[in-house]
Amino acid sequence: MLRLARKRWRIRAFRKRRELRAVVDRTNQIAPDHILLFSTLRNERIRLPYFLRYYRNQGVNHFIIVDNDSDDGSREYLQAQPDVSLWTTKHSYKRARFGVDWLNYLQNKYAHGHWALIVDPDEFFVYPFCDTRPLRALTDWLDASSIKSFSAMLLDMYPKGPFDAAPYAEGQDPFEVAPYFDSGNYIIHRNKKFGNLWIQGGPRLRMFFQDLPERAPALNKIPLVKWDRDYAYVSSTHMLLPRGLNQVYDEWGGEKASGCLLHAKFLDTFAHKAEEEMERRQHYANSHEYRAYRAGISTQPDLWCKWSEKYINWRQLEILGLMSKGNWA
Repeated sequence: MLRLARKRWRIRAFRKRRELRAVVDRTNQIAPDHILLFSTLRNERIRLPYFLRYYRNQGVNHFIIVDNDSDDGSREYLQAQPDVSLWTTKHSYKRARFGVDWLNYLQNKYAHGHWALIVDPDEFFVYPFCDTRPLRALTDWLDASSIKSFSAMLLDMYPKGPFDAAPYAEGQDPFEVAPYFDSGNYIIHRNKKFGNLWIQGGPRLRMFFQDLPERAPALNKIPLVKWDRDYAYVSSTHMLLPRGLNQVYDEWGGEKASGCLLHAKFLDTFAHKAEEEMERRQHYANSHEYRAYRAGISTQPDLWCKWSEKYINWRQLEILGLMSKGNWA
């Protein structure tokens, strides 16, 4: 059954290629050993300078990006970057399974045999030893260990005080503005169908979904994969097929290595973004997530609480049990 589902997602992605138009295609620069990053975005111009610099410093060699009809200069900025290949589309994000179909197609075309990192412009990958070892050290170890996928828990970061108390400046490290996270308060269960862990909780659950915790956003991600053209993401980067790629934990806090995605969502740009997405209605379940955000924002919320932790480094996250270096020494 899952094999048929995977074939269906791959065929769907191939058909959706018609919705994409190449703005600048530099994929001829991609070498066999290059690490690739894939992302889809809309109106993220203010985030892009730091986002690109962060991942270049980690060791990403080439960026493959889909711009969903931005009108804030994002497309023009990306087009000028020498290590970016850019596609654009005016088609529905929702009808492309929230961008998954577009990226599945581009990954199947360009990432076969490569390590591919799939992240949003507000997600920043943190892995064991990331302060001293480049991303290639991690992928080399994964190759040597015959591991094809690597998980990362989405860790919502937030400021102390209202979101707009400290404005975010273009090119700035967002975690200078939003350095706090919840050290606990997470709900975890195993998805029997796909074999992955399903994680919810953190500040979004306690602030925006306290009355409907089961509808809180999922925090489990598998953003780093040694891609094969037979693979397909099913839902964002929460799970993919074949099913074995989702077996990224022994158990919560177990021995398998894992990372975190620091999620810089709650900046002063958040209120405007929530309003824009409510108007577009291009997100999951009739945009119920952004509906909850808009209701919560009206109260000028402060996500900080007495259990909030200020981010220091990856070792702190490992001590708290939010990620693990496993047996990578």
